[in-house]
Amino acid sequence: MSPNGSTEMSDYAEKLIRGRRATRAFRPDPVPEEILRAVFALAGAAPSNSNAQPWRVEVVSGALRDRLADALQKAHAGQRTTVDFPYREDMYSTEHQRRRAAFGAELYGALGIGQNDHAARAAYDAESLGFYGAPHVAFLFVTGDAGARLAADVGIYTQTLLLAMAAYGLDSCPQGLLSFYADTVRGELGLDGGKLLVGISFGYADEAAPVNHITPGRAALDATTTFHL
Repeated sequence: MSPNGSTEMSDYAEKLIRGRRATRAFRPDPVPEEILRAVFALAGAAPSNSNAQPWRVEVVSGALRDRLADALQKAHAGQRTTVDFPYREDMYSTEHQRRRAAFGAELYGALGIGQNDHAARAAYDAESLGFYGAPHVAFLFVTGDAGARLAADVGIYTQTLLLAMAAYGLDSCPQGLLSFYADTVRGELGLDGGKLLVGISFGYADEAAPVNHITPGRAALDATTTFHL
Protein backbone atom coordinates (compact mmCIF):
# COMPACT_ATOMS: atom_id res chain seq x y z
CA MET A 1 0.00 0.00 0.00
CA SER A 2 1.24 3.47 -0.82
CA PRO A 3 2.09 5.89 2.00
CA ASN A 4 -0.96 7.95 1.09
CA GLY A 5 -3.19 4.88 1.17
CA SER A 6 -1.80 3.92 4.55
CA THR A 7 -2.53 7.39 5.88
CA GLU A 8 -6.08 7.25 4.57
CA MET A 9 -6.67 3.88 6.23
CA SER A 10 -5.23 5.00 9.56
CA ASP A 11 -7.30 8.19 9.45
CA TYR A 12 -10.42 6.14 8.82
CA ALA A 13 -9.53 3.74 11.63
CA GLU A 14 -9.03 6.65 14.02
CA LYS A 15 -12.41 8.12 13.08
CA LEU A 16 -14.23 4.78 13.26
CA ILE A 17 -12.79 3.51 16.54
CA ARG A 18 -12.60 6.78 18.45
CA GLY A 19 -15.90 8.00 17.04
CA ARG A 20 -17.90 4.98 18.18
CA ARG A 21 -19.61 5.52 21.53
CA ALA A 22 -22.41 3.97 23.54
CA THR A 23 -25.82 5.35 22.61
CA ARG A 24 -28.51 5.43 25.30
CA ALA A 25 -31.39 7.11 23.48
CA PHE A 26 -32.60 5.93 20.07
CA ARG A 27 -35.07 6.96 17.43
CA PRO A 28 -37.71 4.30 16.66
CA ASP A 29 -36.77 4.06 12.97
CA PRO A 30 -35.95 0.46 12.05
CA VAL A 31 -32.77 -0.50 10.21
CA PRO A 32 -33.42 -1.83 6.67
CA GLU A 33 -33.02 -5.60 6.41
CA GLU A 34 -30.27 -5.39 3.79
CA ILE A 35 -28.16 -3.29 6.16
CA LEU A 36 -28.83 -5.67 9.05
CA ARG A 37 -27.62 -8.59 6.97
CA ALA A 38 -24.56 -6.71 5.71
CA VAL A 39 -23.52 -5.68 9.23
CA PHE A 40 -23.83 -9.12 10.76
CA ALA A 41 -22.16 -10.77 7.76
CA LEU A 42 -19.21 -8.41 8.21
CA ALA A 43 -19.05 -9.10 11.96
CA GLY A 44 -18.79 -12.79 11.16
CA ALA A 45 -15.28 -12.12 9.80
CA ALA A 46 -14.10 -11.72 13.42
CA PRO A 47 -11.15 -13.95 14.38
CA SER A 48 -11.45 -16.83 16.84
CA ASN A 49 -9.14 -19.51 18.18
CA SER A 50 -8.77 -22.28 15.55
CA ASN A 51 -11.61 -20.56 13.65
CA ALA A 52 -14.13 -22.17 16.02
CA GLN A 53 -16.48 -19.15 15.82
CA PRO A 54 -18.19 -20.05 19.12
CA TRP A 55 -20.85 -17.35 18.94
CA ARG A 56 -24.57 -17.63 18.45
CA VAL A 57 -26.32 -14.36 17.68
CA GLU A 58 -30.04 -13.66 18.04
CA VAL A 59 -31.25 -10.40 16.45
CA VAL A 60 -34.64 -9.30 17.73
CA SER A 61 -36.98 -6.67 16.25
CA GLY A 62 -40.66 -5.79 15.98
CA ALA A 63 -43.35 -7.36 18.15
CA LEU A 64 -40.96 -9.92 19.64
CA ARG A 65 -38.65 -7.09 20.69
CA ASP A 66 -41.58 -5.45 22.52
CA ARG A 67 -42.61 -8.69 24.27
CA LEU A 68 -39.05 -9.34 25.31
CA ALA A 69 -38.62 -5.84 26.76
CA ASP A 70 -41.79 -6.35 28.79
CA ALA A 71 -40.62 -9.78 30.01
CA LEU A 72 -37.22 -8.41 31.02
CA GLN A 73 -38.73 -5.53 32.96
CA LYS A 74 -41.07 -7.93 34.77
CA ALA A 75 -38.17 -10.25 35.62
CA HIS A 76 -36.23 -7.25 36.91
CA ALA A 77 -39.14 -6.08 39.06
CA GLY A 78 -39.48 -9.62 40.45
CA GLN A 79 -35.72 -9.90 41.04
CA ARG A 80 -35.63 -13.06 38.91
CA THR A 81 -31.99 -12.85 37.82
CA THR A 82 -30.22 -15.67 36.02
CA VAL A 83 -26.60 -14.89 35.21
CA ASP A 84 -24.60 -17.28 33.02
CA PHE A 85 -21.29 -15.50 33.66
CA PRO A 86 -21.03 -14.65 37.38
CA TYR A 87 -20.75 -11.00 38.33
CA ARG A 88 -19.21 -9.66 41.53
CA GLU A 89 -18.46 -6.10 42.54
CA ASP A 90 -15.17 -7.24 44.06
CA MET A 91 -13.89 -8.42 40.68
CA TYR A 92 -12.92 -4.79 40.04
CA SER A 93 -9.63 -3.39 41.32
CA THR A 94 -9.42 -0.03 43.07
CA GLU A 95 -8.38 1.59 39.79
CA HIS A 96 -11.28 -0.04 37.95
CA GLN A 97 -13.67 1.30 40.57
CA ARG A 98 -12.24 4.79 40.21
CA ARG A 99 -12.85 4.71 36.46
CA ARG A 100 -16.36 3.34 36.94
CA ALA A 101 -17.21 6.07 39.44
CA ALA A 102 -15.98 8.79 37.10
CA PHE A 103 -18.07 7.38 34.26
CA GLY A 104 -21.14 7.04 36.49
CA ALA A 105 -20.88 10.67 37.56
CA GLU A 106 -20.73 11.74 33.90
CA LEU A 107 -23.58 9.50 32.80
CA TYR A 108 -26.01 10.34 35.57
CA GLY A 109 -25.03 13.99 35.38
CA ALA A 110 -26.10 14.06 31.73
CA LEU A 111 -29.39 12.49 32.79
CA GLY A 112 -29.92 15.03 35.55
CA ILE A 113 -29.81 12.33 38.25
CA GLY A 114 -28.03 13.25 41.46
CA GLN A 115 -25.15 11.21 42.86
CA ASN A 116 -27.17 10.04 45.86
CA ASP A 117 -30.53 9.69 44.14
CA HIS A 118 -30.53 5.92 44.31
CA ALA A 119 -34.23 5.63 43.47
CA ALA A 120 -33.79 7.53 40.21
CA ARG A 121 -30.75 5.46 39.31
CA ALA A 122 -32.66 2.24 39.95
CA ALA A 123 -35.57 3.48 37.84
CA TYR A 124 -33.19 4.28 34.98
CA ASP A 125 -31.70 0.78 35.18
CA ALA A 126 -35.18 -0.72 34.93
CA GLU A 127 -36.03 1.52 31.99
CA SER A 128 -32.84 0.47 30.19
CA LEU A 129 -34.25 -3.04 29.87
CA GLY A 130 -36.45 -1.54 27.18
CA PHE A 131 -33.25 -1.24 25.10
CA TYR A 132 -33.15 2.56 25.44
CA GLY A 133 -35.89 2.72 22.85
CA ALA A 134 -33.77 1.03 20.16
CA PRO A 135 -35.78 -0.83 17.50
CA HIS A 136 -33.36 -3.78 17.52
CA VAL A 137 -31.35 -5.78 20.01
CA ALA A 138 -28.77 -8.52 19.43
CA PHE A 139 -28.06 -11.16 22.05
CA LEU A 140 -24.62 -12.78 21.90
CA PHE A 141 -24.35 -16.30 23.26
CA VAL A 142 -21.23 -18.39 23.86
CA THR A 143 -21.58 -21.98 22.62
CA GLY A 144 -19.53 -25.08 23.40
CA ASP A 145 -18.53 -25.31 27.06
CA ALA A 146 -18.76 -21.49 27.24
CA GLY A 147 -15.50 -21.32 29.19
CA ALA A 148 -13.25 -18.28 29.44
CA ARG A 149 -11.39 -18.94 26.19
CA LEU A 150 -14.56 -19.26 24.15
CA ALA A 151 -16.07 -16.23 25.89
CA ALA A 152 -12.96 -14.27 24.89
CA ASP A 153 -13.62 -15.17 21.25
CA VAL A 154 -17.17 -13.88 21.56
CA GLY A 155 -15.73 -10.72 23.11
CA ILE A 156 -13.65 -10.26 19.96
CA TYR A 157 -16.78 -10.80 17.87
CA THR A 158 -18.61 -8.22 19.99
CA GLN A 159 -16.11 -5.45 19.23
CA THR A 160 -16.05 -6.42 15.56
CA LEU A 161 -19.84 -6.16 15.48
CA LEU A 162 -19.83 -2.75 17.19
CA LEU A 163 -17.34 -1.41 14.65
CA ALA A 164 -19.26 -2.94 11.73
CA MET A 165 -22.38 -1.17 13.00
CA ALA A 166 -20.52 2.13 13.22
CA ALA A 167 -19.12 1.68 9.70
CA TYR A 168 -22.67 1.26 8.38
CA GLY A 169 -23.91 4.35 10.20
CA LEU A 170 -25.64 2.54 13.05
CA ASP A 171 -25.47 3.45 16.73
CA SER A 172 -25.28 0.89 19.51
CA CYS A 173 -24.98 0.20 23.21
CA PRO A 174 -23.63 -3.05 24.67
CA GLN A 175 -25.68 -3.71 27.82
CA GLY A 176 -24.30 -6.03 30.47
CA LEU A 177 -27.55 -5.77 32.43
CA LEU A 178 -29.40 -7.66 29.69
CA SER A 179 -27.27 -10.72 30.45
CA PHE A 180 -28.55 -10.78 34.04
CA TYR A 181 -31.81 -12.31 32.78
CA ALA A 182 -30.47 -15.10 30.59
CA ASP A 183 -33.31 -17.56 31.29
CA THR A 184 -35.88 -14.91 30.42
CA VAL A 185 -34.15 -14.23 27.10
CA ARG A 186 -33.81 -17.93 26.29
CA GLY A 187 -37.45 -18.56 27.22
CA GLU A 188 -38.81 -15.73 25.07
CA LEU A 189 -36.62 -16.75 22.11
CA GLY A 190 -37.29 -20.49 22.46
CA LEU A 191 -33.62 -21.36 23.03
CA ASP A 192 -32.30 -24.28 25.03
CA GLY A 193 -28.54 -23.74 24.84
CA GLY A 194 -25.73 -21.23 24.88
CA LYS A 195 -24.63 -18.89 27.66
CA LEU A 196 -25.62 -15.24 27.31
CA LEU A 197 -22.60 -12.92 27.37
CA VAL A 198 -24.10 -9.55 26.42
CA GLY A 199 -26.96 -7.82 24.67
CA ILE A 200 -26.46 -4.95 22.23
CA SER A 201 -29.22 -2.43 21.59
CA PHE A 202 -28.86 -0.70 18.24
CA GLY A 203 -30.45 1.52 15.64
CA TYR A 204 -30.18 5.26 15.03
CA ALA A 205 -29.29 7.71 17.80
CA ASP A 206 -31.56 10.45 19.03
CA GLU A 207 -28.99 13.21 18.63
CA ALA A 208 -31.07 15.63 20.70
CA ALA A 209 -30.63 13.51 23.85
CA PRO A 210 -27.85 14.91 26.11
CA VAL A 211 -26.93 11.40 27.26
CA ASN A 212 -25.68 10.67 23.74
CA HIS A 213 -23.07 13.40 23.92
CA ILE A 214 -20.90 12.20 26.78
CA THR A 215 -17.41 10.99 25.89
CA PRO A 216 -15.88 8.87 28.66
CA GLY A 217 -12.17 9.29 29.18
CA ARG A 218 -9.66 6.55 28.46
CA ALA A 219 -6.63 5.50 30.45
CA ALA A 220 -3.29 6.80 29.24
CA LEU A 221 -1.41 4.37 27.02
CA ASP A 222 1.36 3.87 29.57
CA ALA A 223 -1.17 2.96 32.25
CA THR A 224 -2.29 -0.15 30.37
CA THR A 225 0.46 -1.04 27.89
CA THR A 226 4.15 -1.89 28.16
CA PHE A 227 6.39 -2.03 25.10
CA HIS A 228 9.26 -4.53 25.42
CA LEU A 229 11.42 -3.24 22.58
